[in-house]
Amino acid sequence: MSRTALRICPLCEATCGLTLTIEGTRVTHARGDRDDVFSKGFICPKGASFGAVDADPDRLRTPLVRRDGELREATWDEAFDAVAAGIRPVVERYGPHSVGVVLGNPNVHTMAGGLYPPVLLAGLGTRSVFTASTVDQMPKHVSSGLLYGDANAIPVPDLDHTDHLILIGANPLESNGSLCTAPDFPGKLKALKARGGTLVVIDPRRTRTAKLADRHIAVRPGTDALLLAAMAQVLHDEGLVEPTPHVQGVDEVAEALREFTPEAVAEACDVEADVIRVLARELAAAPTAAVYGRIGSCTVPHGTLASWLVDVLNILTGNLDRPGGALFPQAATDRTPRPAGPGRGFALGRWHSRVSRHPEAKGELPLSALAEEIDTATEEGEPVRALLAVAANPVLSAPDGDRLDKALDSLDFMVSVDPYLNETSRHADVVLPPPPPSQSPHHDFAFNTLAVRNQVRYTRPAVPLEPGRMAETEILARLILAVTGMHGADPGAVDQMVIDQTLGKAVREPHSPVHGRDPGELAAQLTGDNGPERRLDMMLRLGPYGDGFGARPDGLGLEKLLAHPHGIDLGPLRPRLPQPLKTGSGQVELLPGPIADDLPRLRAALAERPEGLVLIGRRHLRSNNSWMHNVPALTGGSNRCTLHLHPEDAERLGVRDGDPVRVKGAGGEVTAPAEVTDAIRRGVVSLPHGWGHDRPGTRLSHASTDPGVNVNQLLDGRMLDPLSGNAVLNGVPVECAPAAEKLVPLT
Repeated sequence: MSRTALRICPLCEATCGLTLTIEGTRVTHARGDRDDVFSKGFICPKGASFGAVDADPDRLRTPLVRRDGELREATWDEAFDAVAAGIRPVVERYGPHSVGVVLGNPNVHTMAGGLYPPVLLAGLGTRSVFTASTVDQMPKHVSSGLLYGDANAIPVPDLDHTDHLILIGANPLESNGSLCTAPDFPGKLKALKARGGTLVVIDPRRTRTAKLADRHIAVRPGTDALLLAAMAQVLHDEGLVEPTPHVQGVDEVAEALREFTPEAVAEACDVEADVIRVLARELAAAPTAAVYGRIGSCTVPHGTLASWLVDVLNILTGNLDRPGGALFPQAATDRTPRPAGPGRGFALGRWHSRVSRHPEAKGELPLSALAEEIDTATEEGEPVRALLAVAANPVLSAPDGDRLDKALDSLDFMVSVDPYLNETSRHADVVLPPPPPSQSPHHDFAFNTLAVRNQVRYTRPAVPLEPGRMAETEILARLILAVTGMHGADPGAVDQMVIDQTLGKAVREPHSPVHGRDPGELAAQLTGDNGPERRLDMMLRLGPYGDGFGARPDGLGLEKLLAHPHGIDLGPLRPRLPQPLKTGSGQVELLPGPIADDLPRLRAALAERPEGLVLIGRRHLRSNNSWMHNVPALTGGSNRCTLHLHPEDAERLGVRDGDPVRVKGAGGEVTAPAEVTDAIRRGVVSLPHGWGHDRPGTRLSHASTDPGVNVNQLLDGRMLDPLSGNAVLNGVPVECAPAAEKLVPLT
């Protein structure tokens, strides 16, 4: 007998509501939930394949523990005994920084990943923290931290109301949006055009998104910051600046960008000066407008400057914090809003990596530096001797996977929390597999802070936890206990500790709705079937829409949310400044010192011209990094690991469509089939991210039949955006030749 259950999709940032059809304990069908308050029935191929992702036979069902050199099935107790026995001696002998933690992208797609890693890091006290952010969006966090005093204060375009939208380095028709949570992003762009609005896409490729645009600018890869700086210069030069309130430094920015005229940047960007002037004038003239940059503008040599300039343009045109522009979302689980006023600000480089002295950003070191932090000895500090990898596959997602592959083999001990035995987890001494998504609850902590409409949704597990499985929340709670010297304690103690600490702090804050109350009395009021639900209830009740534990009787709590299974709409984005600002001045600080100090590097780029071919990445609608290549329904078709190159470049190289092409970069070389297309500009080639499933010792039966190649193997990890530590993945020089020809090593 079949039944239906609701589930928020965890397979990309759109967070669409799904209606699952379930036969027994198996998900047999997924469709969009038409009553979902946010997605209103929208679904993409990934969501439609939820059942296939959920039931992948290669998913691990029990823990694996390395014995006599081989990973073998073990009980949960045996696995956590092994974790405690492997990690604690490293901490006690070499100190906490000798234990590295790698957090992968899927952490922000699960409820457990949102609740427990911060507790893990605090308990370990390690500075050896590496995440997917430094091969993705760290420049945006750093620019937001410097501008607003809060690295997580990221404004998003008001897609439903804007009149003019500029997308730079973004392809939401394939990605479904990123750092901008928007179900049916394609529909929103089409609605923008239908109401007479203008869509501009700046991208070296004529992507599906670019084909929809009124204007497509095929900029030279890596010159995003130059183009944006010239647009800002035009706004100042032509008297088109009407800045957002609560901003300081407008005149200083004008002086700092004075040299970046359209004529000065035109040759470097390969965009005519008159076109740049039109872009700036149209942006200023639009009734409302928003500029939005994403991974293509982050993963370049000037990623932080490009991210900063996106906001500078929104600010100079008065479009930051106004409807139709770019606004700050307000999630239901955000902390109680504090009164507007000066804050602590945001600091960079509070510590540095041991080998190359990379500065930390947002408490993280560059993922590109992980291999050298393991395999290189220095006089300063201990190398990373043990590693905890939570939902992370850096052998594929970080530069120079071959070096990292070898480095992982040299560790004293490694733990991987992962449902698969993949290119990274195959090195672990213990693998702890979480259950499939249908057996897990879901609330989007991170993505609701980036949503284009304020709303809140929560879904309990659609299917009971299978016998022998352990909830991901319990896995991570037990992991925390095992590595912090509390092995064997009740995992519920982790949740209770967080509740006690959070309520204890809340009752001391004058602006809190529970100021002066008894934290024990508040804890007794929490509802929920388990520790994670009690924590969610607490966050909702203390949050901006919460009931304040009775202070606001009509407010939110878990019981109210459970009574609305399709979610609760909290309304459109609204202006919030100056309340979100945490800068030392209490204002938007438009020209922070680290930004000003990095501008000479951008000036030097005015004279730089790439020789030969440069490499960029690309996204596929049916893929999300390296996650889903083991699902047959999500591979094939356009989701292929091919090398895009322009017909003129192909002719010059003597390459025909389908021919194998050798591509060589500073980190190594790969061979991929050519896909000749005029959708990419001359002088540029493109390979997708997340492929390369050809290493031995994995259990990815479908992915290994068509493994593709690892584009990150072309990188040696030395090219980083200096402010954020983000890897440079786009605009990278490469050499290409037919597979039969020998390539000259890059210098």
